[in-house]
Amino acid sequence: MIPTVKILSRRRLLARATSLAASLAITLPVTGLVGCGGSESVSDSDSRTDTTDLAESDSDSSTDTSSDSDSVASDESLAQDNSAIDWASGGTDSMSAEYPNPFDAGYGNTCDLTSQTTAGPCYSDTVAREDISEGRVGLPTRLCFRLVDANCDPVAGAVVDIWHCDRLGVYSGDAMQSVNFCTGGDSEYTSNDFFRGTQTTDAEGVVWFSTCFPGWYSSRAVHIHFIVSINNTSYVTSQVGFVDDLVDDILTSHAEYSSRGTPDTHNYNDTVFPSSGYEEYLLDTHKMSDGSMLAWKTLMINA
Repeated sequence: MIPTVKILSRRRLLARATSLAASLAITLPVTGLVGCGGSESVSDSDSRTDTTDLAESDSDSSTDTSSDSDSVASDESLAQDNSAIDWASGGTDSMSAEYPNPFDAGYGNTCDLTSQTTAGPCYSDTVAREDISEGRVGLPTRLCFRLVDANCDPVAGAVVDIWHCDRLGVYSGDAMQSVNFCTGGDSEYTSNDFFRGTQTTDAEGVVWFSTCFPGWYSSRAVHIHFIVSINNTSYVTSQVGFVDDLVDDILTSHAEYSSRGTPDTHNYNDTVFPSSGYEEYLLDTHKMSDGSMLAWKTLMINA
């Protein structure tokens, strides 16, 4: 059965508005969560992609939530070396870069059938929106997914539903089967729906999300969940992750993540990603000139 997009209740909308100011103070210990299933620039040795030979992209997706699929001229190339720049802080409000479309740049176009994984117990209410952060702090991250069919042709009109935990490893929401497990039973988390949202693919099969880099919890590598559906029929439920060295660097050096340190689980010993072949689940990434992250992946479905 496909989870459907639910309109948030008045209670939850009011709770969202009143709780944002308190979000910076949350210190919920979550290292005990188990079993919910795992740099700088892309030219670093720990990255999945080497963009040093890429030509500069001619188009870019704006961070304006009213026009996520629009393209504008970009001064930034995926081949640009931003290794001297620190990772940004503060959440999506700190984004100032123009994000080149990695697929227009000819990168990330490899077509392989996306493998199924578990949805996990933390799926909850969602809402159609591009910026899913609700003002939460963290490393600002721009996600770009390209949906294609078995012929590698773009699939338009598909709904991509994503959700992930915050920098402390905690999920929001109260409409999942394991509320206490996913949220720690904390009212700050149960009364909100941050880091959850849907977008519909454009004519090129592309969707964009603005979010923050996820944190970790015990037994899982850092990951993002997603479901792809068309006309309320689910085609794939799966997860994507990040290169381990990149994760370790961010979680040990970034001021908004370092208090929790290195995760206890990596891709090779994750409880969902396979120990051999986990690379197929990993996002390509690039550090932008403003210190935010661009992450992208092509998803293939049998449509």
